[in-house]
Amino acid sequence: MSIDIGSIVNPHRKTTVPNILIVDDEPDIIELLELTLARMGMEVFSAKCISDAKLLLQSRQFQLCLTDMRLPDGEGLDLVKYIGQHCADLPVAVITAYGTAENAVAALKAGAFDYLPKPVSLKQLRDLVKSALSLPPIQTELASQTQSNQRVLLGESQPMRQLRATIDKLSRSQASVYISGESGSGKELAARMIHERSARHKQAFVAVNCGAIPENLMESEFFGYKKGAFTGAEKEHDGFFLTANGGTLFLDEVADLPLAMQVKLLRVIQEKQVRRIGDTQEKNIDVRIISATHKKLSDCVETGQFRQDLYYRLNVIELNIPALREMREDIPLIAEAILAKICRESARPVCNLKKDALALLMNYGYPGNVRELENILERTLALCPDTQIGKEELQLPNKAREIPQNADNLPIISADPGLPLQDFLDQLERDSIVKALDQSRYNRTKAAKILGITVRSLRYRMERLGLNEKS
Repeated sequence: MSIDIGSIVNPHRKTTVPNILIVDDEPDIIELLELTLARMGMEVFSAKCISDAKLLLQSRQFQLCLTDMRLPDGEGLDLVKYIGQHCADLPVAVITAYGTAENAVAALKAGAFDYLPKPVSLKQLRDLVKSALSLPPIQTELASQTQSNQRVLLGESQPMRQLRATIDKLSRSQASVYISGESGSGKELAARMIHERSARHKQAFVAVNCGAIPENLMESEFFGYKKGAFTGAEKEHDGFFLTANGGTLFLDEVADLPLAMQVKLLRVIQEKQVRRIGDTQEKNIDVRIISATHKKLSDCVETGQFRQDLYYRLNVIELNIPALREMREDIPLIAEAILAKICRESARPVCNLKKDALALLMNYGYPGNVRELENILERTLALCPDTQIGKEELQLPNKAREIPQNADNLPIISADPGLPLQDFLDQLERDSIVKALDQSRYNRTKAAKILGITVRSLRYRMERLGLNEKS
């Protein structure tokens, strides 16, 4: 059933039938989509241009929008951006002409849920609709953090808030995501958060460490094999792709894949089909790829260690995880959560960090990031029977116990230990920044380097602490 712009009814009418909006100026495409969606039990509305689509969007609620990339009064990307600003919970998919992959990538980066290439495959259309209607509702940050069954990245710093907002946006897309960041910074946790908030949250999340699989076993592990395909194949094995079918496949340390395997991986991603070793037929798969590495993947492409075509397939959208030293104000919160977890798992009373211990933790550089912080606290609890942990009990590397000095040989830590905890931490951070600025003669780039943070992070901290007026 097609309902055009002239037949808008009461927008507040309650219905359990999903409303689908089609925006296209080709009658044949509209008819094909209408018939397919009607057979799926959908109520279909159509518009031939962006202005008509906006009127419909303002008049009623929709569960999915399908739009062509080229419309009489603008580009489909314009509609994607409009929906992102005014109807954030509405998934929108774009229909792209054959061979215009760059348009599909641009749409995904603009916030589209997914894309359909022309000629439209009815199976792909049905799968897309089912996935879009499976999206969980958008939650506020507070609501998502209080959900006990969902993982969360802790922290109230500006980089962490921005990271969580980006993850929420990526979870409402089917685009491939490449996660960059240092070792131990939480790349797999970010990948799991994207999966758990996505339309695939009820399906499998399969995490693979590409650097831990022997090269001679890679093909069988990724693609599976039939019983008797080779010596030792005593039973059928699905492999990572078939196990993750319908869900998410997380390829950690993807830069460690050998070139021969990269070629095979690229073909599976492009064709969306996989053939087990010893099988004569290929199987269709629907898998979202999230990849990660601590290496700089673009550098690997330049040196010939990673295929450029695979890089562009995986890196549709890049998500950067900041290092822990760039979010020093989050260290007390993260450390407290780790301590509570370790104490709970070891059935011991909850332990707390004294202010002098927190000061040492906040001044350490953490080359191993959150994973290193967790190891430090695990060692500390193993050797400290007390519930109050001071700097003497803290199991830090020896160099971390050296209090940083400025050019005048004055210790950076100078906050009054009698202050409330948050005031103490703010004063500690303020003193550190002021001394770094003095040492660098107020060159913010040099000051940021001294503090081990980015210039952008330094600007944010100075603004938060009211230091801009003084500098």
